[in-house]
Amino acid sequence: MLFQAVHKTPVGELFLVSDEHILLAAGFRNFKDLFERMDPIDTAREVKSVKKIPIISDLISDYFAGDLTALGGIKVRQPGADFSQDVWKAMRKIPAGKTWSYAELAQRAGSENAVRAAGTACARNLIAPIVPCHRVIKTGGALGNYGYGLEVKEWLLRHEGALK
Repeated sequence: MLFQAVHKTPVGELFLVSDEHILLAAGFRNFKDLFERMDPIDTAREVKSVKKIPIISDLISDYFAGDLTALGGIKVRQPGADFSQDVWKAMRKIPAGKTWSYAELAQRAGSENAVRAAGTACARNLIAPIVPCHRVIKTGGALGNYGYGLEVKEWLLRHEGALK
């Protein structure tokens, strides 16, 4: 059985879907958006709405309360090709308060020439902001895009101290 919960944050509602203590999807839009992008094997399962998802909701609360390392304690799983998996794994190593360029992300994911593929993996990330695609910016410092809007990306980067 999967759990779904809505978590109130300073930048809007964060929709969460988990398999026990493993987060499968998170985003600032709605459940429909998440379920459309999840693995069909998971979306076929029964879903129970809960007020809080044990462990996951607490760690997200801790993050928004100022413990910027809290999101690292959340286990995640999402469908995607091998390189996308490498990109998401690398992304989780970007420290709060820091940003990497798409080029640096591609290099750290093992393929420095795959900058576009790294950008595509960012766009397909199903577990924002826990898999912190908001910490990836353009070479030269421009923020680039963010699936949930630049205001949310800016807020998260300010919260983490990456922007003044």
